[in-house]
Amino acid sequence: MSVKPKKNRPTMAEQADIHELYEESVQNVENEVEFMQTTFRQLRGRTAYLFREDFCGTASACCEWVRQGIDYQAIGVDIDPSVLEWGRKNRVGRLPSEDQARVSLIESNVLEVETPKVDALAAFNFSYWIFEERETMVHYMRLCRNALKDDGILFMDMFGGPESFEETKEKTKMDGFTYIWEQAEFHPVTNHMKCFIHFKFPDGSKIKRAFSYSWRLYTAPELRDMLLEAGFARATVYWEGEDEDGEGNGEFTPEDRGEADLAWIAYIVAEK
Repeated sequence: MSVKPKKNRPTMAEQADIHELYEESVQNVENEVEFMQTTFRQLRGRTAYLFREDFCGTASACCEWVRQGIDYQAIGVDIDPSVLEWGRKNRVGRLPSEDQARVSLIESNVLEVETPKVDALAAFNFSYWIFEERETMVHYMRLCRNALKDDGILFMDMFGGPESFEETKEKTKMDGFTYIWEQAEFHPVTNHMKCFIHFKFPDGSKIKRAFSYSWRLYTAPELRDMLLEAGFARATVYWEGEDEDGEGNGEFTPEDRGEADLAWIAYIVAEK
């Protein structure tokens, strides 16, 4: 009597969605939107309604922005049609119909796109570091300034600290998987770095190089200087505070000096 072999079940890696994993590991759009809106009100004395997100990916921040109410609109810009389509289906498409109408996604190079002038513009997750030539970076910042209303604000994030200059791997246990950030290459003469995101699952399966990045690691002084050169009136670093255990507490405030931490993440806020 012959026995049919059992069909192999798909691994956890084969069943996983890398965009869902990325958002769970890296993004916190609720905090990002709250930070931008709170900071905008503090600096401008009014509410920001029209928002643009460059390198928007799945457009989760755009979706979170319009959830604030019927007066809020968002524009997402990304050059990758596949990730935009995923966002339309899995993020924008899950919004109530009245909210969906207030999200506009544009497939374009951020160096070429033209949009209505916005109150707030964000370039998060360090994606703008793809512009490794200083001249190109200043040009991009100038384009951002031109895309803002007269009292508009540009929000960017950055990371640094001695560990950012190392070739290293960092593993973080999440709910149902492990997130792995790898700094695979770093060249001190140019500050060029190559980074990967991997995911590992309890059944031993892995998604290697789910996301790949080729960047220049810019320092805080460099970014501030370039923003001022691009015409912004002020460029302020917002540093994260600490809780009683010395860990980041998610509260970011203006800071002139910062702390000599091994690794840190901060915002830079540029006022037109």
